[in-house]
Amino acid sequence: MKILIIEDEIQLSDAIEQSLKKQLYVTESASNFKEALHKVISYDYDCILLDIMLPDGNGIELLKQLKDIKKDDSVIIISAKDSLDDKVLGLELGADDYLTKPFHLSELHARIKSVLRRRNQNGSNSIVLDNLELFPDDYKVTIDGKEIEVNNKEFALLHYLVINQNRLLTKVAIAEKIWGDYMDEVDSYDFVYSQIKNLRKKLKQNNAQPEIKSVYGMGYKLVNSN
Repeated sequence: MKILIIEDEIQLSDAIEQSLKKQLYVTESASNFKEALHKVISYDYDCILLDIMLPDGNGIELLKQLKDIKKDDSVIIISAKDSLDDKVLGLELGADDYLTKPFHLSELHARIKSVLRRRNQNGSNSIVLDNLELFPDDYKVTIDGKEIEVNNKEFALLHYLVINQNRLLTKVAIAEKIWGDYMDEVDSYDFVYSQIKNLRKKLKQNNAQPEIKSVYGMGYKLVNSN
């Protein structure tokens, strides 16, 4: 899961980023409106943490632009402004939640998990695809009810494939989603192939019905083998 933190208070931004990394999220950050706008236009995120008060612009305006370009990234507004009007406007513009500063990081984690459940899992604690079941809160995978061993990156990769089942995902998109936005600057994506190969082997060994198909020269997609 990839999260963008838009926050100009560097100490708070760093604290949030470190806590999310401990929860195994991939994180990116932006400290001003211009940088944040570039990131939301250029990349996709599972969740955006959006401060309203930015040094060179307003988070509400950024939210408007996000929706104008039809991006569906989930958004949680985090702001020191505990104004009912701001909350209502933010939610009407498409924000998924609103958290007032100061807040406990544990509450932020809970809000993020809740938003991601609604976005990817229809409110459920797991995602089921044929005989494959993923539990994102626990980074657990089962096949026919039996847990299989996967590392953190393998889980993130499988989760991304499952929520985009039957859709072609390019190596660039996979790299950016699982390893972070700076991956668009690397010279080779051989490491994506290596991760796909390992994950495909584990699925096959445990008789998973979904399988990862290669689309020559383009990328991969998860399909039902039956």
